[in-house]
Amino acid sequence: MDKMSLDQEMLDVLRGRATGRQTPSNMVRVFISSTFSDTSSERRVFLEKAFPEVRSFCSSLGLVFQAVDLRWGLQGPSGGDHREAELALKEMETCERTSLGPTFIALLGSQYGERPLPRLLPEPLFEVLEAGLTPDDLQLLGQWFLRDTNAVPTTYVLQPIRSHLPSYGGPGAEREASSASWRSTEARLQTALRRAASEAQVKGQLTAEQAHRFYQSAPEAEMTAGLLGSGAQSQGGGAQSQGGGAQRDALLFIRDAPRPAAKEGPKRGLARLLAAAAAAEGGLDPEARALLLDLKARLAAAGPRGPPALHRHSLELSGGTVDPRRRDHAAYLEALCGQMVAHMKGCITRLLEEQGAPGGRGSWGRPPGGERSRLLEEVSRHALEGLRRSQELCGREGLLGRLSLALWEASAGPHGPLVLHGAPGAGKTTLLCRLARELLGVLGPGAVVALRFLAPGRGARPDVGALLHSLALQVSLALDLPPPGPPGPQADRLRSFQALLAAASRRGESLVLILDGVDLLSAEDLHWLPAAVPPNVHLLLSAASAAPVLGALRDRLGAGALVPVDGLTLEEGREVVRRALSSARRTLTEEQREVVLSSFQKTGSPLHLRLILWEALRWTSYTPPAALRLGADLPDMMALILLSLEDRHGRQLVASALGYIALSRCGLLEAELCDLLSLDDEVLSEVYRPAPPVRPSPLRLPPLLWAGLRLDLGPLLLEGWAQGLVLLDFRYQQLCEAARERYLGDQRRNRMLSEYFLGLWSGKLKPLALPPRTLLLSDRKVPPQPLWFAPGLANMRKLQELPYQLLHAGLWEELQQEVIGNADWLYCKSRLCGIDSVIEDLRMCADLMSCTQSALLHDTLLLLKPGADRLGGHMDRALFFSELVGRLLSLGAAFPSLIGRLVGQCEAWLLSCEEPVLVPKSSFLAAPGGPLRHSFTGGRTVLCVCVCGDLLASGSDDGSVLIWRLSALSLLHLLTHTGDWVCTSTAAVLTIKLIDSGTDCLSLAADGSLRRWSLLSGKQVYCVQSGMDPDFAPASLHLSQQTDQIFIYTKTQVRSWALGSMAPLLNLSTRGSEVLGLLGADVVTRTGAGAVHIAQQDQGSPGGQGSPGGQGSPGCQGSPVFLRSPEVLRSLMLPRLGRVLLLTEDGLLQQVSRSGRRTETQFPMMPCSLFMATEDERLLLAGCEKSLLVFSLHEEAQLHQEAQLHQEAQLHHEAQVLSACVSRESTLLASGSEDHIIRVWGLPSGALLQRLQGPEEPVSWLSFLSDGGLVSWSRGDQRVVLWSLDSDPRTRPPERLPPGCTLLGLAKDCSRAYWVHPDHRTEVVCWDTVHGGMSDTLAVSAEVVCLELAHNKKLLFCGLKTGTVLIYPLDRPQETLCLPPPESLPRVQALALDPGERQLAAAYEGSLALFEVTTRDGAPSVEGPVRTLILDLLQAPVSCAALLADGRLLYGTAGGELSLWASGAPRGPAPQGPYPRGPSPLEAAPGPAPLEAAPGPITCVRAGNSGLHALVASGGRASGGGASGGGASGRLTLWSLSPPTLDHTMEYISQEAADVRVLCAAFSESDQLVFTGSLDRTIKVWDVATGRLLFLQRVDHAPVSMLTYRNGFVALGQRGAVLREVFRCPAMLGPDHAPLRSVRARCRLTSREKAPPPRRQTPALDFDYNPAQLNFNLLGMGQPSSTTCVVT
Repeated sequence: MDKMSLDQEMLDVLRGRATGRQTPSNMVRVFISSTFSDTSSERRVFLEKAFPEVRSFCSSLGLVFQAVDLRWGLQGPSGGDHREAELALKEMETCERTSLGPTFIALLGSQYGERPLPRLLPEPLFEVLEAGLTPDDLQLLGQWFLRDTNAVPTTYVLQPIRSHLPSYGGPGAEREASSASWRSTEARLQTALRRAASEAQVKGQLTAEQAHRFYQSAPEAEMTAGLLGSGAQSQGGGAQSQGGGAQRDALLFIRDAPRPAAKEGPKRGLARLLAAAAAAEGGLDPEARALLLDLKARLAAAGPRGPPALHRHSLELSGGTVDPRRRDHAAYLEALCGQMVAHMKGCITRLLEEQGAPGGRGSWGRPPGGERSRLLEEVSRHALEGLRRSQELCGREGLLGRLSLALWEASAGPHGPLVLHGAPGAGKTTLLCRLARELLGVLGPGAVVALRFLAPGRGARPDVGALLHSLALQVSLALDLPPPGPPGPQADRLRSFQALLAAASRRGESLVLILDGVDLLSAEDLHWLPAAVPPNVHLLLSAASAAPVLGALRDRLGAGALVPVDGLTLEEGREVVRRALSSARRTLTEEQREVVLSSFQKTGSPLHLRLILWEALRWTSYTPPAALRLGADLPDMMALILLSLEDRHGRQLVASALGYIALSRCGLLEAELCDLLSLDDEVLSEVYRPAPPVRPSPLRLPPLLWAGLRLDLGPLLLEGWAQGLVLLDFRYQQLCEAARERYLGDQRRNRMLSEYFLGLWSGKLKPLALPPRTLLLSDRKVPPQPLWFAPGLANMRKLQELPYQLLHAGLWEELQQEVIGNADWLYCKSRLCGIDSVIEDLRMCADLMSCTQSALLHDTLLLLKPGADRLGGHMDRALFFSELVGRLLSLGAAFPSLIGRLVGQCEAWLLSCEEPVLVPKSSFLAAPGGPLRHSFTGGRTVLCVCVCGDLLASGSDDGSVLIWRLSALSLLHLLTHTGDWVCTSTAAVLTIKLIDSGTDCLSLAADGSLRRWSLLSGKQVYCVQSGMDPDFAPASLHLSQQTDQIFIYTKTQVRSWALGSMAPLLNLSTRGSEVLGLLGADVVTRTGAGAVHIAQQDQGSPGGQGSPGGQGSPGCQGSPVFLRSPEVLRSLMLPRLGRVLLLTEDGLLQQVSRSGRRTETQFPMMPCSLFMATEDERLLLAGCEKSLLVFSLHEEAQLHQEAQLHQEAQLHHEAQVLSACVSRESTLLASGSEDHIIRVWGLPSGALLQRLQGPEEPVSWLSFLSDGGLVSWSRGDQRVVLWSLDSDPRTRPPERLPPGCTLLGLAKDCSRAYWVHPDHRTEVVCWDTVHGGMSDTLAVSAEVVCLELAHNKKLLFCGLKTGTVLIYPLDRPQETLCLPPPESLPRVQALALDPGERQLAAAYEGSLALFEVTTRDGAPSVEGPVRTLILDLLQAPVSCAALLADGRLLYGTAGGELSLWASGAPRGPAPQGPYPRGPSPLEAAPGPAPLEAAPGPITCVRAGNSGLHALVASGGRASGGGASGGGASGRLTLWSLSPPTLDHTMEYISQEAADVRVLCAAFSESDQLVFTGSLDRTIKVWDVATGRLLFLQRVDHAPVSMLTYRNGFVALGQRGAVLREVFRCPAMLGPDHAPLRSVRARCRLTSREKAPPPRRQTPALDFDYNPAQLNFNLLGMGQPSSTTCVVT
């Protein structure tokens, strides 16, 4: 197929047209045809040796292998119902329809095989035969063949053996007698029919082929169809796509008797050969022998599709059989297996190559292929199922027409979705499928119909996010629109979905979205459902009438959007019956037809009628009336069907088969179901109770029994294609529920499913107890179940089913060991099935097991999800494991059984990783547990928040209002401040209020518009476009519950409306007065003279002007109240208490009541950053600088002139208080301050209970929830955070530093950090990094501008703004040393210590100074300056510096200049240890040597430990163009310092971050690596020798201080987290090495050409340094490096 036609076919699939092209099959299903007993040894060795090897080969390619041998395990040649031939042909057809390749293997030996009686004889044929029968034969034939006039044409049916011989096949002594009787009867019938057929052929009444039917054996019929005939026509994705390759790849084995030896005479040899053949053929009669020889000759010749692969063997049998104990027989069987395996492997390999998949399938078991290919498979699967179901519709023409007309008429403008609802089985799905088919023909070739059946499998709800993403991708590809981005927050997904509908509408082509089964969703899952869709877009849903979600749909869309689907009328039912009978080539008697219609008429349910027909199609015309039983309703009919199946196939077989399917998560492969039935002891006991198996091992369920049950189940089971596999599941959910209720009373089958997917019985003997006292140990021949079939090829079925089965089987220990406590499992499933599937598994585990560790792991995956989504779900193993370790390492000791073991597994893999990787040695990423419960992210900046009951509302700067349901942690509505249905950017939402117990919402936007929203429907109820003049901002929104009024007021204007009708009531503009607020419905104003008025609407208005349409002008009740101080700093309205609190500039708190009474009290502290009352107006909260004061408020009757405030508590903080709230019981108080910390206090004690590490911005708003939780919001943030106050203390993370800290120093043992607060830099804080919290403070006389730590000498150097350098001995901080500033008091720009901590360099404004750090009398001492350098006045200030061991100073400036100052030789003895002196210093160097300047400010200079290398970082901020393409670009240079030479220039360009400045760096101990920490929250590892970027890692907070740590580093993040990591690198990097795979960035490397260095002795390695690093760095020593290299 050429590319153009393929693209057109793909486009048709995307537009919803079922092309009939199935997904290429990933199954190899082969039918084994043979005689019953003659080839038992061959079939046995196939089962024991060949099939496992082929299965293993298929598994390594991502294929599933199944062999179908219907004669395996049978105790006799007949099953009793004469359907063996029919079942064999059906299985052959299934193999051709579903299999990738070879579908047929034939074994033909010395037996011709059983020659069964034909089960069906058409009436014309029977009449021809009847003429040649004797009266006795006629009587016998009439006894066993009954005339069925229900068949079209009329047919004579051979009756089951048990209808005349009830003991046939049963236990006991009667079994043999019944079998002998049937053999005798069968022989008489065969003789009579063959004689009659021969006579009819002689007379010309039958053809030779028709007459041969009465002579041929069952194997001949199978082999003729499979090798010589056309075979069954494929309808799926298997053999059809091979174009008949299944027959071409058939395999035939023929076993012949040996030929006479050459030395024997012809007569003697022929006699011996005939004797051997007679013995081998078991005494075949001449007729059977002739038929066998003829069959062998025909099969060996070429067939219509070419000759099969033929292997002929000559073997002399032993006693008529093949004896594996004989050497020649064993060699024959070994050769047979080898030939079979070789043939299968060769054919499968060739077929895969023909389909373009030589290495195996990419869609089964491997990491997912392209998103587009997976989408095509999904869309095609749903379209094909829709096409099949649309063909089932009969009737409903009127409803179908009305729906089509309604959609056609609504296309011109915006309209609402439609919801079809009805009782289960009412035909909603069929109707929607038929409607989709009709619309494709009506709307034109460009229309897109996207159909989805919401059936996620048992135990899970549909994933709405994945559904929306799938629909959006299909629509964008079908209409050539920009594809959707990666999944993000719920609000962003919803905005994208709405924008996509708008874009599709503008294209002009019709778009129809059809979702069947939304009753599987909850009300919280409907946030995506728009109340209206744009023109040309239609949305149709279906749901059961009794589903809880239907009420939410009615509230959201209105009753008019619901379309009921009623039952069928009697006439429609009659037509359905007629069509079904015609399609099946059956009919019914009048009595039977009446029974069918009368039973159906009771319900009118299409599903009920369909099940009735399933039973009625089995009725024959001679079925007695007493057997015409039908269920009165659906449950009765389901029970009747199950009982009928049990009667025909045995209760245990039916119960187990249907039970396993019902227990599966998403259906079972047929091969899996057969394995499970073979493992089920109860099934095998029922099967082998009449007669034990001849051989105890291997032991399996006879495939013929399952084939018979599968044929009878027929339309009740659904064959669902998924990833090239056919999964069996129930077609009707009601049947699944009936099977679960009838058969699943305990966890036995859950345990069996768990054991199967664990591979517990693979290759092991399983005991089976048979009555009365027989115990068999047998191999059930079930396949192994490894997690990985091959490198990169996973066991997807195990990933899907095992967690669900272990959990519901109660095998929690196995669940922890094999699944949630297995790091390999977690990575494998998250990589292949998506991280959401792992989160769902862990959610079920946490809910059902009540396991804290499972909950912590669940929360960990939630924290991982944003990063995985950013990478498209393709997080590699190293990144996944390092994220787990970085988040869980600190919890391993507290939870060793699960989390500790998991962390150990991750660490072990990382330490042996074959790729460059950083291995965390501390927990520095956000950890699970703790008080942080959830972050509600809307993707926009939040400007206002409101909570009411279980609802949280937030207003954003883009004009949208988001409504969240707190209990479900999910988005409920996205409301936009536009009149249209599409979300566009509008005025920001300033204020929001939830009213009417959360059923409605009010929002006020910056453009003055006021809107009321219904939270039931998500629709706008009304809108006042000019609610407030924007020029009068800021405006406030107030609701008076007593008068049902809405108020909007500014300082000079008040407007009000009726809450119900939105009629205007008041428009007040003050003159010379300031509106302080509203006391209920009363306006409170203050004049310039200090008079306070409380105006009521029913009296005159002082200084105000009522609106013309108002209900009167507001007036003043009583005289105005005059304040001592006219300046009011704070005002607070207390409507319940009926008074106003006013805080004036003279420090008085004045209380004014409606009655005019005024009291005043001296307020204890001023000024107030917070002034508020609790909701019940019992407490007053006032934030005064770093204290929060809590006062109790008195009732009106208790006020008097000298009333004093009663202070309940004074809560001291470390920063200014910005927000507070009190719990409903007034027992808890939460406060937020500028230090980003939320503190929880006990009332009335005032005890500090908890400190919660707040977000990146100061906390602006807090609110307690009814369940004891806490909600916080920070102005300027995009998140609203939900906190839990009862979290496990073991999981609470240590307190971190406030955001924005850049001046930090880390102690060598990492136990303490020293930092300066970014807002007030006059003290240095000593921080406990282990437990979190301040341990000490160091007072500083001026602002600190730089810090430096001498780790060995334990000194802290602080450079001040005044030019002073303070030195604090860390073990005696009270003994402070001081370096006085130069005369001009210049600012200290930077400090630097040499590696031996013997010298200190200080960079001032305009000069450099070098000091010596010594010890005198056991105390530290700093002398100098010993060297000084006056800098050029035109040079930019020094920004950073590095002091080398030889006294040279490398420094950079804010202007990009880089210089090396050879300051002279240091005094004192030469340094020892790892800090060599290096080259001889320059004597009295006149000045610094300028080096190559950087294009931007230099942000970091770091020298290597040996003094031979240095790293210089510059730039980092985003620019508007240039080489970086508008991204943030940072430049790093690596220098050799002896002599100073630029070796490498590395430019890092990010498309994600706005600033990539390097804040800190550290060389490894061997100077072969350099680590850098950047402001974009990444850590990078560079190779010093080549300049190559080896690894990049994301972290939560930017590292600001970094030290060398063995073969890694230790760093301090901006929030105080300690990052301790070691680096592992292999000797050789593979071609797939991509260090930038986790970011959207590129790296440009420019290296100078240099000659190969002279050979030198390899330095000794560090104790735990990885030798692989050294080998890697030595790779580039033999050749010049390339000039430029770009890594993307």
